[in-house]
Amino acid sequence: MSFRSLTLKPGRLLATIHETAQLFGPKGVWGPESTQTGVCRLSLSDLDKGVRDWFIKETENLGCEVKVDEIGNIFAIYPGKNPDAKPTAIGSHLDTQPTGGRYDGVLGVLSGLEVLRTIKENGFVPNYPIALINWTNEEGARFPMSIMASSVWAENIPLQQAYKLESVTDTDPVSVEHELKRIGYLGPVKASYKTNPIAAHFEIHIEQGPVLEDEERKIGIVTGVQAYSWYKVRVFGKASHTGTTPLLARSDALLAASKLIVKGNELAKKHNCLFTVGVLNLNPAVVNVIPEFVEFIIDVRNPTDEGLTKILADIKETFPIIAKESGKKLAVEFELIYTSDAVKFHPDCISSVRDSAISIVGESKVREMQSGAGHDSCATNSRVPTSMIFIPSKDGVSHSPEEYSSPEDVHIGFEVLLNAVLQYDSFRKV
Repeated sequence: MSFRSLTLKPGRLLATIHETAQLFGPKGVWGPESTQTGVCRLSLSDLDKGVRDWFIKETENLGCEVKVDEIGNIFAIYPGKNPDAKPTAIGSHLDTQPTGGRYDGVLGVLSGLEVLRTIKENGFVPNYPIALINWTNEEGARFPMSIMASSVWAENIPLQQAYKLESVTDTDPVSVEHELKRIGYLGPVKASYKTNPIAAHFEIHIEQGPVLEDEERKIGIVTGVQAYSWYKVRVFGKASHTGTTPLLARSDALLAASKLIVKGNELAKKHNCLFTVGVLNLNPAVVNVIPEFVEFIIDVRNPTDEGLTKILADIKETFPIIAKESGKKLAVEFELIYTSDAVKFHPDCISSVRDSAISIVGESKVREMQSGAGHDSCATNSRVPTSMIFIPSKDGVSHSPEEYSSPEDVHIGFEVLLNAVLQYDSFRKV
């Protein structure tokens, strides 16, 4: 049987997306229909445990061998004709942002599940095993490090560094290690590409931007991902009474932080970069006390490593100067959270995606593009051939309850993924 003759079940993938959204963390109503909510399913929360348990049950029912590693990544391995070979992987994540939508990484995992369901129902046996992976804490929302567990697996960051990360969304912060143990997902398998290898990695995702929709394209052939870096910036000032301290005598940490954020945006325009502050905390948070401490996290992105290096150098040079000019007792401190270098995906995987996409929607409906956001594929690409598939996002909206991709686009994306993975399986030699 040729994989191109497989019988599909249109609509089942979308139904599964909506089912898991309703069961595990619906939040943020944006329309009258039951499916018109977002999802809040933070990494290693009780809701995350629930969807993980569901995922394992579903994949075991398909005949998969399920392995959980020591950072909580779940590998569901469907058998192939060469059972001892490294599996071809489909991977993404089931965790969401606090204001997340129904698609984001969830589309990637559940599209992979639909691939396994389809080949099982058709009696199709791939040449090599296929691993469906749920990577832990891709979002970095609860624990502030994006693509955390895939980076541990790739040995790009130490396991203990990830274990020690503390949550930023809980009143009483807890560590990654604590929560893995609490929900029962600190697995026995070593988190390493060396001891738990895969041969290649494919990931389907919503674009999270407006380009495909604006250009009326159906599929984005993702050739790489831009570089980005996250830093904590701490501003130290002096607390004082708001009614008795003259403006010129103040060392207002929040005022200085505001100037730094504005400067960051100016530098982004200068260097053709992106600069964002999405987290800001101050102390003391009292109406009549001048803030003495502010901490905020900057997210800086550029298509090239060189461009990212230049803007970060400018930030580190100018921020202390601005702080000093804003008050005698003001100082700035930087702490690196994470840097992801610019990524170029593997030509063989890109070719499989391209051929699959063109065969399904035609050349005029596909577009090669670079991802603006980081994904687990950034980490896997450092160790194995990798590529990604994008489908359109309505109005370019993501990380919002109103995140939406049409039923047609969801199904087309699944077809492209299915064909790309099985085409890669057909010409793999090892």
